[in-house]
Amino acid sequence: MRIAFRTDASIQIGTGHVMRCLTLADALRERGAQCCFICREHDGHLLDLIRQRGHEAIPLPACNDNHQAPPNPAHAAWLGTDWATDAEQTGQALAQQCVDWLVVDHYALDSRWEQALRPACHRLMVIDDLADRPHDCDLLLDQNLGRRERDYAALLKPSTRMLIGPQYALLRPEFAQWRQYSLARRAQPQLKNLLITMGGVDKDNATGQVLDVLKTCELPVDLHITVVMGPCAPWLEQAQEQAAQMPRPTQVLTGVTNMAQLMANSDLAIGAAGGTTWERCALGLPSMVFVLAKNQEPGAMALQQAGAAIMVHDIREMDILLSEPALVSNPDFLRKMSKSAAALTTGTGVSRIVEKIFGSHA
Repeated sequence: MRIAFRTDASIQIGTGHVMRCLTLADALRERGAQCCFICREHDGHLLDLIRQRGHEAIPLPACNDNHQAPPNPAHAAWLGTDWATDAEQTGQALAQQCVDWLVVDHYALDSRWEQALRPACHRLMVIDDLADRPHDCDLLLDQNLGRRERDYAALLKPSTRMLIGPQYALLRPEFAQWRQYSLARRAQPQLKNLLITMGGVDKDNATGQVLDVLKTCELPVDLHITVVMGPCAPWLEQAQEQAAQMPRPTQVLTGVTNMAQLMANSDLAIGAAGGTTWERCALGLPSMVFVLAKNQEPGAMALQQAGAAIMVHDIREMDILLSEPALVSNPDFLRKMSKSAAALTTGTGVSRIVEKIFGSHA
């Protein structure tokens, strides 16, 4: 089976779309599929990482700085060109060879692009989080809590199959492997290890703002803080300087390959409301979830309503919450949040999706 992915990473977009597609591609390769990625050479692209993971990576030309994005879709500017040009270039990248599946994970693309690429694939899959534009696909994945099939009723053909909810979250296998250990150590929770993950890029330096607050918070004296950032994060050097000045031991890690182990050994996380949300839930890791973009708010609110996380809109709000002893330092509160988070996903979503893809191919 030949499978192509059309997705992008950049300073503006972040790394999450490419990373979750890589998780799916790795699992498909284990079943014998050949996967290739088609990505535009934005500033902050991950083409080299894709190749390091053993997949073919086909670059599209860097974006045109003079391109004026249309108002629809809402994230059209992320593409760096118009959808028709992107569709033509993607078709050329595929060398006019029809792939078994084309997987699209891009907020700037909709049914017009998908229809144009139909001749290039037998089946088309869309990964979406927004339900804000029409799609022409055979399979749609939206892994977000609170999402309902009816949200896509007017956006899809009746024949489109939908995979909805965090039970389908695209997590690497190690999160399921570390789940039992992680949940067991939370039977007697205590706040000794704090993990900060504000995304692979964190272009607005939320990490630095969090560290500024933690510097003056009344936290346990034996607390250790671990910050995880992407190697290309624009504020990395500043975060490293801040870490050296923290009153409690603070380390900044990049290029992390053992995230599941780090999360399993953490007692509380402060993180962005992106794809790492489901990693934390699979391991039952209590968390404060930062809403860094408007489209993240519905999912973060659903997490809070489920008791699986505390939603935070700004740094001042986080400061107030961390100063409240009935919350983050309270064992009963941490234990309850852990159980609620762990109930949302077991971390085996990728295997379910692979079965759907191979089942359709049979």
